[in-house]
Amino acid sequence: MKLKLLAILFFAILFLAACSSQQSGDMSGMDHGNMDMEEENNNDANEKEQVEGLQKTNATETLTGKEFNIVAKEGKHQLNESVSVNALTFNGSVPGSQIRVKQGEKVKINLKNELDTPVTIHWHGITVPNEMDGIPGVTQNAVQPGETFTYEFTPEDPGTYMYHTHQNAVEQMDKGLYGSFIVEPKEKTYDRDYTLMLDEWMSKPEEGESSMEGMDHSNMGSEEDSGKETDSEDSSMNGMDHGSMESDSNDSMNGMGEMGHDMSAYDIFTINGKSGDSIEPLKVKEGEKVRIRLVNVGFMSHKIHLHGHDFKVAAIDGQELNEPKEIKDQVISIAPGERYDIEFTADNPGEWFIECHGDMEGTSGMKTKIQYENSSNSTDKSNQSEELPEFTFVNYGASEQGEFSLDQNYDVEYKMDLNTAMDGSDMAYTINGKTFPDTDNINVKEGDLVKVTLTNNSKMDDHPMHLHGHFFQVLSKNGKPIEGSPIMKDTINLKPGDEYVVAFKADNPGNWLFHCHDLHHATAGMVNMVKYDGFKPSFTPNPNANNKPE
Repeated sequence: MKLKLLAILFFAILFLAACSSQQSGDMSGMDHGNMDMEEENNNDANEKEQVEGLQKTNATETLTGKEFNIVAKEGKHQLNESVSVNALTFNGSVPGSQIRVKQGEKVKINLKNELDTPVTIHWHGITVPNEMDGIPGVTQNAVQPGETFTYEFTPEDPGTYMYHTHQNAVEQMDKGLYGSFIVEPKEKTYDRDYTLMLDEWMSKPEEGESSMEGMDHSNMGSEEDSGKETDSEDSSMNGMDHGSMESDSNDSMNGMGEMGHDMSAYDIFTINGKSGDSIEPLKVKEGEKVRIRLVNVGFMSHKIHLHGHDFKVAAIDGQELNEPKEIKDQVISIAPGERYDIEFTADNPGEWFIECHGDMEGTSGMKTKIQYENSSNSTDKSNQSEELPEFTFVNYGASEQGEFSLDQNYDVEYKMDLNTAMDGSDMAYTINGKTFPDTDNINVKEGDLVKVTLTNNSKMDDHPMHLHGHFFQVLSKNGKPIEGSPIMKDTINLKPGDEYVVAFKADNPGNWLFHCHDLHHATAGMVNMVKYDGFKPSFTPNPNANNKPE
């Protein structure tokens, strides 16, 4: 029987490889500078080809307009010439359909779940109303197989965002349930517009799968909190399944009692779901201004370098910077959940790379060409092993008075100690010594000014902390004030030993997650919440919905 299964799998892989050359390129990286912004109908892309019972994924389409249909379903996805994986998709592609909307226009998105497991959509970085945030057990019940849910909101802030599942996201995002979401400004300042979504995959996922032993985080709090009852304000938590919080039993000990998630099985790095020669080149014309939107949807930080051109970091996490200056031969380290927009003028004809730098096995596949039209020059060589200085925003751009400062008065001040601890044989990732849902909330009233000091006391791990529903201003790093452009973000990456002070205004009532976007860490406890006094969720938690918000 095993021999028959192996034979079937072998011929299926050969079949996929033969067909992959006929696949159209991933359109998340397409040129949007000159596209007709009428909504595209791509019904012909729904191929009838079946492989191992799964539909082969289509090229990523771009959706425009005010109402969208997003279908979550399984698919067979080709990463490169030789490797395909079983994927979860939005609209049959990885990444899912790119959504492009106009600033200030209300949008309606209908999610249909054709998976055999619950799902939601979180609008990462977009300040939506709380009931639209897509967090199972916190803002809604997970959308069950065969069911639908409609999201409605008005994107007020132009920029680069993304959408992804928030139901058991450590597994579902890892299998492809994400897409880009672009809010176009009222006036554009660029000619070409490309989106590059960065991710990691396993060529042999069966070797990288953990046993996902359950951890009961409900007893991880301090002794005085271990027996406390859930009050009415926490009623939104009752529909969540915390008994199955996962911890990776394949993690390896890293000394000092630390255990880091083993990422060595992730040996294929992708741009827009493709790796190596399967990635579509980015075409430009001499003299054009080009914007490249870099979006990290994976578990690792990636250091991205643009060859052959001076460039500006125009925006971070969707927020434009004040008078960004040109830089060259620097890498931009992009952590999970972060977005960096860079702009350059196409003034150096030829073929150049935009690529990831590092020494991991998958690094070489995360690169694509900047290709000038009507140019035959092809002299650029990859230098992914070269060590280049790393871009920092702490003194970048022109100084300008931001909304917040270090020395002003705040209504709420909160210290967030990010660390690790052992829970029996499992690893826990903690905030102030506790794991979710026993972490202490940041309790606010509407209108409060809030200052948060985040410190990474982990010995080995980065922690990209993402706040839902708000932007925060970064005030200082490691005790030194930000000196350049004001920096507004929704995700801040803390390397071991880092301390950041951030501030925000409590102007979006609700219950909002504040969590690590290395989702292995979130699943193992590194989550807390910003909770508004007196806020009552608009949904009734369903204990049978299998809500898994991390």
